Amino acid sequence: MKFIAEIDVMPLKALLDPQGKAVTHTLHNMSYKTVENVRIGKHISLEIEGSDETEAEQKVEAICQKVLSNPIMESYHFSLKKIS
Repeated sequence: MKFIAEIDVMPLKALLDPQGKAVTHTLHNMSYKTVENVRIGKHISLEIEGSDETEAEQKVEAICQKVLSNPIMESYHFSLKKIS
């Protein structure tokens, strides 16, 4: 079975996000004064095969932990959808 995983990796809320701060500052300078707490992260989309959804979830979980995120600085979450 083939699945598509949509993965979001974000900096931990307790850590500073310099990119988010820079974007917030720029938006304020552009008169978007109501924008606050911008956080910049990564979105990854990938296709993966597994014998079932559980196996595919386990593979994506391992990929996120070992390759796509740094658990000291980032959190992640993903959704999995079967491809017809």
